[in-house]
Amino acid sequence: MKTVRQIAQAIVAREGGFVDDPDDPGGATKYGVTIHTMRRLGLDLTGDGAVTRTDVRALSKAQAVDVFLEHYFERPKVKRLPEILHPSVFDMYVNAGAQAVHILQTLLREMGYEVAADGVIGPNTAGACHNAANPDPTVLRDCYGIARRNYYFRLADRKASLRKYARTRSGGKGGWIRRAEEFLSPAYHLNTAEFQRRVSGWV
Repeated sequence: MKTVRQIAQAIVAREGGFVDDPDDPGGATKYGVTIHTMRRLGLDLTGDGAVTRTDVRALSKAQAVDVFLEHYFERPKVKRLPEILHPSVFDMYVNAGAQAVHILQTLLREMGYEVAADGVIGPNTAGACHNAANPDPTVLRDCYGIARRNYYFRLADRKASLRKYARTRSGGKGGWIRRAEEFLSPAYHLNTAEFQRRVSGWV
């Protein structure tokens, strides 16, 4: 099992370098750290009194890893969850904030556990996860991965401008879908025909 720091380093590698996509509500982003996050944390790397796109460009991989560890793993208390969920929930928290936990809580509620879908990992959510992880934690991990993939599909269903993140220009799986399936057992990856059926209604 990877250490949490290794997971964070993998997230940084997956996110890539500086981007400023007008369709991305996160705005200017580097290694997955958005300008909004840097402003919230006061990361004025240039020391000019303002956090701008220049500060985003100046962010190093090591700094991004530290941001993720403190603000996307430790503070949201992802470590309270079963270890098998750490990579996927951590990665999703970087990608979608507290929605990562909301997806998990909705899944737990569908499984019959009485937890609040509030996006916060408290003792009830953590306890339900540990119960749901028995006897086979891989099942819970795969259920979460499928729920995460479905969340991405629903976003793209609702907003055409986001479909480029779920489907490539050539019609294959986009970054969102590939990212979700990295944390899924191969048996639950969509094949080409299944993926095409799922997105067939998109223009």
